[in-house]
Amino acid sequence: MAEEWRVIEHIEIEGFKSLEKVSLDLGPLNILVGTNASGKTNFLEALRVLQGIGYGYTVDEILNGRPRIGNLEKWDGIRGGSQFARLLGSSYDIKFRVRSTVPSLGQIEYVLSVSPESASASDEGLYVNGELYVVPRGYLTRDRSRPWLPMFVVDPSEARFAPFVRELCDVQSLTPNPGVQREYSTASTAVRMGDRGENFAALVRTILKDEPKASDYVSWLKELTPSELDSVEVLPGAAGDWLFALRKGGVVYPAPVLSDGTLRFAAIAAAFFQPDPPSTLVLEEIEDGLHPTRLQLLVELLKSQTGQGVKQVFATSHSPFAIAWLKEEDYKYVFLCTKNEDTGATSITPFSEVPRLVELARTQSIADLFAEGWMENAL
Repeated sequence: MAEEWRVIEHIEIEGFKSLEKVSLDLGPLNILVGTNASGKTNFLEALRVLQGIGYGYTVDEILNGRPRIGNLEKWDGIRGGSQFARLLGSSYDIKFRVRSTVPSLGQIEYVLSVSPESASASDEGLYVNGELYVVPRGYLTRDRSRPWLPMFVVDPSEARFAPFVRELCDVQSLTPNPGVQREYSTASTAVRMGDRGENFAALVRTILKDEPKASDYVSWLKELTPSELDSVEVLPGAAGDWLFALRKGGVVYPAPVLSDGTLRFAAIAAAFFQPDPPSTLVLEEIEDGLHPTRLQLLVELLKSQTGQGVKQVFATSHSPFAIAWLKEEDYKYVFLCTKNEDTGATSITPFSEVPRLVELARTQSIADLFAEGWMENAL
């Protein structure tokens, strides 16, 4: 897996939902594991807050959502909205700090504090190579209902910071829905599918027109199917629409007869070959619908393709089988999420920092250590 430009190299989150104080170095591929309600999704929602900031939304819109109005896209707020955005029992503002290294600029660090009650942003700052960047006063004295960063980079004199903001909000939270994937695509081509798999067939049709991408994409699906796969096809419908299909042993199997696991894997694989790939791809519960023996293939897909178009991936899993296929060198960016039963606060710990884990994993099954709860007890 190539060490490409990561959208976020380091992140700090304080007081957001169950994340009392989190400080993590991030890699190209980041996998969060843990029991239900351990805080995995809360971390992903923190990324969503950053995405909303990059889009230029107000604090209220980011937390509570906004309807589709005219050409403005609908935005779903975080779960529970502003009422449940702050760590339970805390009276302090929510704080975010993200760091990236941008080609030609160097290290960029952005910090922001947010008050859910007043729906306002405060203590916003930008650092370049460790030095506070002096922002024109006009941006600092404006209404604090909206972070100034996205408006600031529109200024032609500050356009060099635009790639950082653009990468921050270019996120695809992919939750493939097999029911959606079994539908005909009304579009004939697509450069990116919808988050639930909308226009999946149109995207695959586009991928198949690019010989190098088509060859790589089909090879991954051939690895998935237990019987010999002849080809990936997109069938024309009666209304000028298109349907995904697989040809095996000379027989065409359209999407409606394919298994949920096959369709989900086909969508996740397609995400890496999109003509317009997202900078960041978010995948929840990667094991959903897949046989444990096929999880190895999915992990290999994520490891090998991250950094090629899609710069950074965040994935969650409950499955011990998913982490069974990880290597020791991956542990720095595999994170164990645990929740304190007394305070409700989430801790996120890299596998590489769980006491004795690396040592034990050399002689024992890491899947067994995870499934038996040893990791939680070790912290």
